[in-house]
Amino acid sequence: MPIPWLSVLQSVPWSEVLSNAPKVADGAKKLWKSVARRAARTAPGETADGTLEAPSIASLDGRLAAVENTIEDLQGQLLATSELLKTLADQNARLVAQAEAVRRQLRRQVMAIVILAGGLVGSLWFGLGR
Repeated sequence: MPIPWLSVLQSVPWSEVLSNAPKVADGAKKLWKSVARRAARTAPGETADGTLEAPSIASLDGRLAAVENTIEDLQGQLLATSELLKTLADQNARLVAQAEAVRRQLRRQVMAIVILAGGLVGSLWFGLGR
């Protein structure tokens, strides 16, 4: 028997979903901004005008510092992503639990209706049989 979607949607804790929505949106915006702010980089050993330069200790130190900054940015993005995923997973778990509760309640109601209908049919049959 299909789950009536209207009853599922009515049983969703919309106040919790709406109260957590700003946190999810902020996390997504923060993640998007950190990804979007990446500047276009030149190839290693290439200058801005496209000529090749011999690597020096200073340029290698600069590149190493840039790589370290990139790693720190990626770690921050990873942390933001994991927090966002945890929030979404928690909301999903609550929604699934609510849908399961509605399914169990619907099953009990259908069983009660079948029992009552059987009793009604039995009463009618017994009453008309007299």
